[in-house]
Amino acid sequence: MKIWIATGGTGGHVFPALSVAEELVSRGHQVTISCDGRVNKMVKDGKPTKAAMVHIWASGVGAKSKIKQIWALFKIAVSSAALILRFGVFRPQRVVAFGGYASVPAVFAAHLWNVPTFLHEQNAAIGRANKFTMRWVKTLMTSFPNVEGMPTNTTAKVVYTGLPVRKEILAAAGAQLPDSPSLFITGGSLGAQILDEVVPAALLQMKNKKIFVTHQTRPENVSKLQKLYADNKIKANVLSFVHDMAGTIAGSSLVIGRSGASTVIELETIGRGAILVPLGINPDQAANAASFAKLGGGFAIPQDKFTPKWLTATLTELFDNPSRLEKMAKKSLVKNEAVKKIADEIIK
Repeated sequence: MKIWIATGGTGGHVFPALSVAEELVSRGHQVTISCDGRVNKMVKDGKPTKAAMVHIWASGVGAKSKIKQIWALFKIAVSSAALILRFGVFRPQRVVAFGGYASVPAVFAAHLWNVPTFLHEQNAAIGRANKFTMRWVKTLMTSFPNVEGMPTNTTAKVVYTGLPVRKEILAAAGAQLPDSPSLFITGGSLGAQILDEVVPAALLQMKNKKIFVTHQTRPENVSKLQKLYADNKIKANVLSFVHDMAGTIAGSSLVIGRSGASTVIELETIGRGAILVPLGINPDQAANAASFAKLGGGFAIPQDKFTPKWLTATLTELFDNPSRLEKMAKKSLVKNEAVKKIADEIIK
């Protein structure tokens, strides 16, 4: 079967798409992956050897400048016209989109050629690009059981599949809590200033100084935080990039971080309690954090209420009661079979 996979302009769109592409290639299907220039190298380096790759001309429409928005829409229109022609030659039998504006041209072209189209939504609140393309989609596959903001006029079938994660995350699923208390702070690829300010301040007020801290931060903050922890006799590993995310999460008793979809699903796949602080300007993250908290896996705390006083009290209560951390870890655990479920849905 000829399958076209369209992915957006961030790693959160690309990595799930590559995981599904690998599964489909292993089942003997002919796969082509399209992306824009922002993730061109990421796709090229990570795609299955037998999968083809197509570069399209597109970008996000979220710029504040009206001129930039019009330019972005123009690029999407040109890319749509190009894919309409290309699909006339390639004739895909399925089109699978993983969100982002770079996937819009493929979905539109598939609609005109009457090709069954599948869309994956990574967040617990549907994104703007996905909401726009829902009118042309046969099936929407979701990372979370419930998705906010769904259009009311859609005829698409909605299937809860989960979000594909890397193999090393799957391998760490259900890992036991470490014997020694440990805390992992991660603000994502760019770090999070609020975490760098609030977490150390809270830890300094705690009587328990035996908690080992792994703190991922911005490169420019590494030396400052290293000194702060050392001066206060807190054992800590401060770094700007986490190479072994699966091992670091599995080796932690509790995680504090933002609530991007991949972060939340990785916590659920491994099974770790967490304090999640959604990025204030991102409604997707708020929905993701709320979904995680509903499981009983931890706390979804708005940034304006994430204070040193609140965090000191919360961390003290949790680390003084290890059984509660164990319960949070168990409640957060969700079996992840997303790759298989998505591939099955596409080809059935």
